[in-house]
Amino acid sequence: MVSAAGGDFVVAIDLGGTKTAVATADLGGRILAQARLQTEAEQGGEQAVERALAEARACIAQTADDIGGRCLAAAAVSPGVVHEDRVDLVPNVPGLDRLGLPQLLRAGLGVERVAVGNDVKAAAVAELRWGSLQGADPAIFLSLGTGVAAALLVGGRVVDGAHGAAGEIAYNLRGVADETGAAEGRAPLEELVGGRAIGERGSRLLGGRLTAAEVFASTDVRARFLVDETLAELAVHVANLAILIDPARIALGGGLMSSSHLIMAALTNRVRFAVPFPPEMVPARFIHDAPLRGAIALAIDSVPGEVAATGTGLTGGDELRTA
Repeated sequence: MVSAAGGDFVVAIDLGGTKTAVATADLGGRILAQARLQTEAEQGGEQAVERALAEARACIAQTADDIGGRCLAAAAVSPGVVHEDRVDLVPNVPGLDRLGLPQLLRAGLGVERVAVGNDVKAAAVAELRWGSLQGADPAIFLSLGTGVAAALLVGGRVVDGAHGAAGEIAYNLRGVADETGAAEGRAPLEELVGGRAIGERGSRLLGGRLTAAEVFASTDVRARFLVDETLAELAVHVANLAILIDPARIALGGGLMSSSHLIMAALTNRVRFAVPFPPEMVPARFIHDAPLRGAIALAIDSVPGEVAATGTGLTGGDELRTA
């Protein structure tokens, strides 16, 4: 855990499928204290939230001791569509779908002003406000991690969709042979190109227990073929997304971007070949912590007057809700 000085502050939680990040930040978005922990998703969503709240309380206490300020608001983001009493479309953390994050934040942190949202949509706001998507309209943030998802930004706002599920490309069908999908709880694209899926496929292919990063780093010809095949599949979906939206810029973030040289090359080549007006392809500024930065933005925006005070003039749309 690291810290720095500031004034009054907010606290933010990013509940990921593999790792959870917690931070306090001042009202300009500068991180003051932070911690990371394994989500241990297989143990269920309730324990993941409880441990995240414990880390958040520790960060709040440390920041208050360091600078004497007050925690004015809290925010949490997670995969899926976050509601007051549940989270839809969150298969990677069993039990999280039954939890009401706003009430848990209030009870666990003693902060009345709370906000919740989707992690990738929040990440897009952070990249638009402080990162690689500044000045781009429309723009796309593509998250490549344990799962895969996209967020579309138009006119400085995230496009939510009719049910809050815009950009959930994990559920994209891969072709006419796909006979299962969201109705059966399946996510066809994510089940091939998501980080968890890459690790599982590599483990079966090479033996042992491998992470996606280890599969990407392997020099085994079988691993190289798996990576190339996976990126070729992903690139087709990104190109089709760019054809549909005609974005000015696409920023790529998430844990898989540890292998950014491979990913950027594969996706950029396909986009240049297939898209009538190819967008600029860039790494996210916050490659590994954009959702946490987005949660910070969400918490700041829930403090009256602070959007204007930070000079951003942006909000995340209805999917980034103050509860």
